[in-house]
Amino acid sequence: MSMVLTARNLARYYSVSRGAFAQPATLKALDGASFTLDRGKTLAVVGESGCGKSTLARLVTMIEQPTSGSLAIAGEEIVGASAATLRVLRPKVQIVFQNPYGSLNPRQKIGHALEEPLLVNTAMGRVERTAKARAMMASVGLRPEHYDRYPHMFSGGQRQRIAIARALMLDPEVLVLDEPVSALDVSIQAQVLNLIAELQDRLQLAYLFISHDLSVVKHIANDVMVMYLGRVVEQGPRQAIFDTPQHPYTQALLSATPQPDPSRKRDRIVLKGELPSPLAPPSGCTFHPRCPIAMEICRSRNPALLAHGPNLVACHAVNPPEQQSRAA
Repeated sequence: MSMVLTARNLARYYSVSRGAFAQPATLKALDGASFTLDRGKTLAVVGESGCGKSTLARLVTMIEQPTSGSLAIAGEEIVGASAATLRVLRPKVQIVFQNPYGSLNPRQKIGHALEEPLLVNTAMGRVERTAKARAMMASVGLRPEHYDRYPHMFSGGQRQRIAIARALMLDPEVLVLDEPVSALDVSIQAQVLNLIAELQDRLQLAYLFISHDLSVVKHIANDVMVMYLGRVVEQGPRQAIFDTPQHPYTQALLSATPQPDPSRKRDRIVLKGELPSPLAPPSGCTFHPRCPIAMEICRSRNPALLAHGPNLVACHAVNPPEQQSRAA
């Protein structure tokens, strides 16, 4: 096993205009995420809409530069890297988007869509590009006659297979999967997830799997990172996250996940209030206005992400204030 991507205190802030006579506000879309991705392993990132999952995906795929922190791919630091270095690194990280209907050009035949990354990034000839595209189609379960068809001629599951094939054309080391099955029927979801798992085993790909569906995450992830309002609140091995969640937010997310076994009862934890605005996050722990076990210290002091058993947890109730003081 080898590490292919390392992130340390990764942050992305945006300046948001509030009118002609007001100072711009700072939106902290991502505020200090640290993780590693190993070859052949999957890190799942979960949380509500607006927690920073898609911002993290844009940073990892080098669509945007981090505001601060470190991000190394294949041992190369991308923060502050030259255009030439980024050009070499970008093919190593590819992305599969959520919507298979919107991620393909409706006027471009599938064969041409698959060949385009090779045309732009390599010196391959036409015959070689065509051969690789056809081989990739076969590897994701598409038939040879699909090569000359347009996207509207395919089902949602087939289009997502095409999107996966296109992402693999440059032989990446990391694949970012941004809600890759949420737009598909449940029966098709299983087929696409099995394909994703089979490709990972065969090609030893590292996956950053972004999802809000914890039942899917339990099926595919090795490690899980739970985010809330731009911050990581809990992180650890999949089994530990699902069996013994420590953070109140993680517990609430898991309590809302449907159970396939009717004999297993789980008390539903209903969070009160709405997700705060990222332009005006609460002081201290950003989760405290909705937390059922919030203490006074939670309102004034942001908890550090500390080890608690196999997990890392950012919670004053889990890691007492004196531990937070030693960590500081």
